[in-house]
Amino acid sequence: MNRSARRPPATPATRLLDTTRTPWTGHVYTHDPGAASFGMEAADALGVAAERVFKTLIVEIDGSIVVVVIPVAHRLDLGAAARAVGGKRAVLADPAVAERRTGYVVGGISPLGQKHAHRTVVDASADALATVFISGGRRGFEIELAPADLLRLTAGTTAALTAD
Repeated sequence: MNRSARRPPATPATRLLDTTRTPWTGHVYTHDPGAASFGMEAADALGVAAERVFKTLIVEIDGSIVVVVIPVAHRLDLGAAARAVGGKRAVLADPAVAERRTGYVVGGISPLGQKHAHRTVVDASADALATVFISGGRRGFEIELAPADLLRLTAGTTAALTAD
C-alpha cells in the first residue's frame, strides 16, 4: 500500500481532464487486492483524511442509473439519494451493471469519463473542501481536483447523501 512514484495512467477520466484543460493531480499507489475497502485503502495509502477521498457508487433510482459520489468513510443514505433526484426508490446497482454502464471495474469506477452519461450527485460535504480525491478509473489510482471542476465535468449537483 505504499505510494508510488509511477506516472498516472491514461484513462477515460484523465483524457477528459486533459481535453477540458482542467487542473488535476494524479496519485498512484500499490493496490492490495485483499483490501476490505478500496476507498479507505486509498486514503491510508496516500495519507489523506478520509473526508477528502470520495467513492463512486452506481445507484438505480426508479429504474434510472445515477452516479453518487460520497466520502469513503460514510454510508450512502439511499432515501436521500432518491430524494436528491426527485425519485422514490433507490437501490445499489448490480456490480455487473455498474461496470457495463460506466466502462470501469468495481473499485476503480470514476465519476469522470464514463461510457454512458449519467445524472451525478456529489455529497454536499465536498463544497467545504479545496480539493477532493476520486477514483482515476483504475484501482490504485486517485485523481485530486477541485469539487467545482468535478461538478462542472459531470453536470452534477450536490445534496446531503450520507447516513452517518
